[in-house]
Amino acid sequence: MTTTPETTSDEPTGHRDQDGAHGSEPHAKGLAARLNWLRAGVLGANDGIVSTAGLVVGVAGATVERGPILTAGIAGLVAGAVSMALGEYVSVSSQRDTEKAMLDKERAELEEYPEEELAELAGMYRAKGLSEETAQKVAEELTEHDAFAAHVDAELGIDPDELTNPWHAAGASAVAFTLGSLLPLLAIMLPPAGARVAVTFVVVLVALALTGLLSAALGSAPRRTAVLRLVVGGALAMAVTYGIGQLVGAAGI
Repeated sequence: MTTTPETTSDEPTGHRDQDGAHGSEPHAKGLAARLNWLRAGVLGANDGIVSTAGLVVGVAGATVERGPILTAGIAGLVAGAVSMALGEYVSVSSQRDTEKAMLDKERAELEEYPEEELAELAGMYRAKGLSEETAQKVAEELTEHDAFAAHVDAELGIDPDELTNPWHAAGASAVAFTLGSLLPLLAIMLPPAGARVAVTFVVVLVALALTGLLSAALGSAPRRTAVLRLVVGGALAMAVTYGIGQLVGAAGI
């Protein structure tokens, strides 16, 4: 008769990976790159939905003609996608350049002042609560294994193999903006004139709610907060632009 060995650990029964981390915890290599894609994608989708919805609803408030609405929507989609991609590329490129400069500086300091850098690393671990003896031993062992990796992790919090990628951020932002823009554009063009604005409001608010849920789920953030701020912000944007469109249409401009 065989028995199943009992679990003696006080840790939760959830599985762990080879590094000892729980499977649900975000310790996997490449997390920074994934979060960078997530940030750019969510920002692009949200901006595409809200900005295009505000644009087409505003035009629909001034005219019922499909031509001007479609022209404005397509122009907003293309211009917005290009702008978002360019903005992300410039922003992330600047961040990447800064990270590279910091890494180069740390590499030079390790070559010129190895003893001082070792003492600095030990001091960091003492500041985290280790005893002087333990901190010194940890610093020495990490330095023997990979001095550069140890220092950039402790001092800069940077993984040299996982630097932010501007092309990834730009591409994710452009694609997400385009997909987000298509929703209000289709919602305003497909229904009859009398239902366009109402249908667009509903479609956009549902899309923003789903975007909020997705971003919260992937980022392990509170879902209610993420949904509320997107839905409320989108509703206000469309209400304002629609009101302005009606004023412009009534003025005959």
